[in-house]
Amino acid sequence: MHPAPSLIFFTVVSGLGFGLLAWLGLGVVRPTGWAAFWWFGLGYGLAGAGLLASAFHLGHPERMLLAFTQWRSSWLSREAVLALATLAVMAPHAAGAVFWSNPLPGFGLVAAVLALATVGATSMIYAQLRSVPRWHHWSVPVLFVLAALAGGALLAGQGRAGLWLLLALAVVMVAHWQIGDRRFRGSGSDAGTATGLGGLGAVRLLEPPHTGSNYLLREMVHVVGRRHAHKLRLIALPLAALLPAILMLLAPSWPPMLVLAVLLHLAGMVVARWLFFAEAEHVVGLYYGRR
Repeated sequence: MHPAPSLIFFTVVSGLGFGLLAWLGLGVVRPTGWAAFWWFGLGYGLAGAGLLASAFHLGHPERMLLAFTQWRSSWLSREAVLALATLAVMAPHAAGAVFWSNPLPGFGLVAAVLALATVGATSMIYAQLRSVPRWHHWSVPVLFVLAALAGGALLAGQGRAGLWLLLALAVVMVAHWQIGDRRFRGSGSDAGTATGLGGLGAVRLLEPPHTGSNYLLREMVHVVGRRHAHKLRLIALPLAALLPAILMLLAPSWPPMLVLAVLLHLAGMVVARWLFFAEAEHVVGLYYGRR
């Protein structure tokens, strides 16, 4: 699929923000006063910036309030509702820490659960799609939640926890790639199922359905070379997980090392998330001979 910059920014930055808010809500870090203001402000800022970026991917951003109305059937709507609930429930906990040096752990715990549920709902927007076999798998929600927790741990200064979460993230990233490479072939979709002519024998494309481009080709079909994808994986894995884990092993509490680990992780996740979208093969590509 087309790796739109708005989607990459949204999923990476909002995940990082909600991951940080989850750690703050759990009370693992208990800042007060100005320290709490900056820490909670960073979490709210990252989460809000990511959610705002997602609106730019909508065909009609002015209708984004309608996203809150379809929560019974749409993971996109559930994500919007959960995100708003997280920010609202976290507010009393944050205000208590900032203004009265007395956070409200009950609100914080509920908000932490809602923050992780928001990231899970984001992942399910993609994992629910049977038409994209690479995404229709358990590894997608695990990948999103682990990335949020690992990045949030680094931002919260939790180097030891971040080390183990980064190692787990590395394992899941590799598993997601390995399993995903086999998902399309195992889905049973081919040119015959795409055209409905499979019962007549082997089907191959003689000419494209039309000479010009269209929405499906622009948004649903993106071809990335296997060799190119392999190189990007070799870049994403060390940056997102392995190098930050090494830094946390060497100096888990040293602020400069934590900052460097966050920057490396962020750069790696941008590459990994670009691959997440670029490698996702929509079955509609079969109809256009783009597999």
